[in-house]
Amino acid sequence: MITPTACPPSAATARIGVFDSGLGGLSVLRAIRSLLPAAELMYVADSGHAPYGERGDAHVIARSRAIAAFLRKRGADLLVIACNTATAAAVSALRQDHPVWPIVGVEPGIKPAAGLTRNGRIGVMATTGTLRSERFRLLAQAHAAHVDLRLQPCPGLAAAIEGGEVDSPEVRSRVAEHCAPLREQQVDTVVLGCTHYPFVAHHIQAELGPMVRLIDTSDAVARRTRHLCESLPARTALPVAAATDAARLWTTGEQVRLESFARRWLDFAWQAEAAAIPD
Repeated sequence: MITPTACPPSAATARIGVFDSGLGGLSVLRAIRSLLPAAELMYVADSGHAPYGERGDAHVIARSRAIAAFLRKRGADLLVIACNTATAAAVSALRQDHPVWPIVGVEPGIKPAAGLTRNGRIGVMATTGTLRSERFRLLAQAHAAHVDLRLQPCPGLAAAIEGGEVDSPEVRSRVAEHCAPLREQQVDTVVLGCTHYPFVAHHIQAELGPMVRLIDTSDAVARRTRHLCESLPARTALPVAAATDAARLWTTGEQVRLESFARRWLDFAWQAEAAAIPD
């Protein structure tokens, strides 16, 4: 019989739960794996209830609470909300629900963009839900008072990317549609305010031109996650060898779509399955 012992999860043994409205958060999962190669990763794509960016706050909060409970039940030591819309709508509620559980949110990188712009004109590509949120308003107020912020809602883009074919005519058409106003406004820095958008960064760059800098916060989220992992308290756990090296992926949508996307974008072992996660 193996007796569980208290061991610090830290970077080596931490169980990190990550979720997004769909497949976009895999960009964050990839960045976390790069910094924490030995951590046990769990990811939920709530594709069956996407896109969050075109839903009301009550829907997003209910789904975020249900998925947080799902990952908490499976032993997540830390939660990463790999979705700008869910962070804006639900992070405060989740932190109230779980006051001692470390929770990392994702927010548009306005602060680094404000420090990098050369002409003072910054574009923000994001979902309607993110841009209309009070959390985004406060973020912009805190870090962009001295720059010209051009907000570009991108309805339909996350859903098109969610289809899995990031080079499809539909995706390219939507990217062109949403980039055109920013190009006309001569922004020199563009914030990718949705975790789906890094997967089409090559199309966005082509539309805006090589002199426009794109800001993706995935690496910053991964660094914050690593920092919190290093200060996690000891927990009672079986030896690390009992854990799997493969990331565990769940989807509330089509498993084959998750597998296809993960096969293309993840360069580490994973196993995927469908999951019903009721509110």
